[in-house]
Amino acid sequence: MGIILETQELTKYFGGLGAVRNVSFFLNEGEMLGVIGPNGAGKTTLFNLITGFLKPSGGDISFRGKRITGLKPHQIVRRGIARTFQLVRPFHQLTALENVIISCLSPREGGGEKKNGGVEEKARRLLGNVGLSGKEGMLAKDLPHGDLKRLDLARALATEPQVLLLDEPFAGLGLMEISSLSPLIQKLPQEGHSIIIIEHKLREMMKLVARVITLNFGEKIADGTPEEISRDEKVIQAYLGKGGMTLATG
Repeated sequence: MGIILETQELTKYFGGLGAVRNVSFFLNEGEMLGVIGPNGAGKTTLFNLITGFLKPSGGDISFRGKRITGLKPHQIVRRGIARTFQLVRPFHQLTALENVIISCLSPREGGGEKKNGGVEEKARRLLGNVGLSGKEGMLAKDLPHGDLKRLDLARALATEPQVLLLDEPFAGLGLMEISSLSPLIQKLPQEGHSIIIIEHKLREMMKLVARVITLNFGEKIADGTPEEISRDEKVIQAYLGKGGMTLATG
């Protein structure tokens, strides 16, 4: 099991503000990696750099050993990297099924099911996999927030990604919604996806991941298991506060 995604000294400045500064990390194939940090730490900026929504000021990004630094979002998706968004962005006037069909039509280098005849079947299967069976005909604008999160996941999976970046999948969800979404996320590595997850609901995230990196003021300050991160003094001072250990074991 080798490294599938890696950044080296990745940096992004907005004027004089260093949103991401010299961040180096790797993601192994089949791994689920957590990214934590306080608001403004650079987490979403990191995702935007990896997925081509922002161009880095410095550093490199490689996917399966090939440099992808500075490629556009659609080129990143074609290579096998997809993401969800903290603020879900579906086509509101289209049905759930139509939203996923559009993503199914995105060409991917080396991808599988792209024949028109199988697209609708694939979209229905994906909606079923994320728990939206029976809601295929509902307009996206009529779906509750929890179902929109599931739809966003189905749309990302429709591009057949090898690496999937999840930006706060539990944001705005209640405990029941989280408890039903967590198993769907947990099984993604078993289905051939390598995962990076940003999440502020640390107790829930720590149960999913094997390793966590922590950002603060744009810099990586820690990298380790949930237990190691919860004991790290820099992390505790920057984010977790007292009682951090319960986040990893509670």
